[in-house]
Amino acid sequence: MKRRRYAAPRPVARGLTLGLALSLAACVAAGSAAADSAPLPTVREIAKALFAATPDRPVDFAGRSLHGLDLAGLDFKRARLAGADLAGADLSSANLSGADLSGANLDRTTLIGANFSNANLSGVMLNMPAVASTFDLDPAEAPSFRAANLSGARLLMRIRGADFAGANLSRANLSPHESARFNYKMLRTTLAGCDLRGADLSYADLTGVLFEFADLRNANLTGANLDRADLSKADLTGATVSQADFTGADVADAVFTGVIGLESARGLPR
Repeated sequence: MKRRRYAAPRPVARGLTLGLALSLAACVAAGSAAADSAPLPTVREIAKALFAATPDRPVDFAGRSLHGLDLAGLDFKRARLAGADLAGADLSSANLSGADLSGANLDRTTLIGANFSNANLSGVMLNMPAVASTFDLDPAEAPSFRAANLSGARLLMRIRGADFAGANLSRANLSPHESARFNYKMLRTTLAGCDLRGADLSYADLTGVLFEFADLRNANLTGANLDRADLSKADLTGATVSQADFTGADVADAVFTGVIGLESARGLPR
């Protein structure tokens, strides 16, 4: 058998080469063809591109593979990350507020203290991220999704005390994966104690989701599937539940004061 020969890696230059500088400058020019083709293989290059960017001239990482990279603490300055592969990346304490992550892959990312407020996460894949440093799910370490667009997203996570206030989760899928549907309590989305005030959960699949102690005041649950969801001790004051399905849901000690559309909701005790 012939042995394959591998070229030794070239040493990294201390200063920026002209080619790399031009590559990074091209990334900052949002929407340009050069930004689409410029490779971004290292954290060092990404950090330098972000440092040179501004919120008005964000870096375009759309469709790029940033798989497994350590991007903790970086300020993405509203970067374009649509369709990017961030699976397994470390985004701890990263500032992704206002960023475009539509259709991105965020499976098994580390999101401790990350800021996604006002970000576009529509259609994103976000399965089993790490959101705390211990099994206790410390709310102080939870990422923020305040006013983020998560419409049509596929989410499967265990999180406590996170901020989803004003977020758009319409038609999002938070149900267990097919392999876990018959034992949904073993692997289900947990949003215990989360702030979901004014959130849009209309027509979302919330099968088996744990909403214990969640704040759902004024949330929109129109047409949502809450089959076997745990809403015990949740506050739904002023929420809209028209045509929502609560079949098999645990609503023990939940607050339904001023709820709108209760007459058309299914599965609730009368």
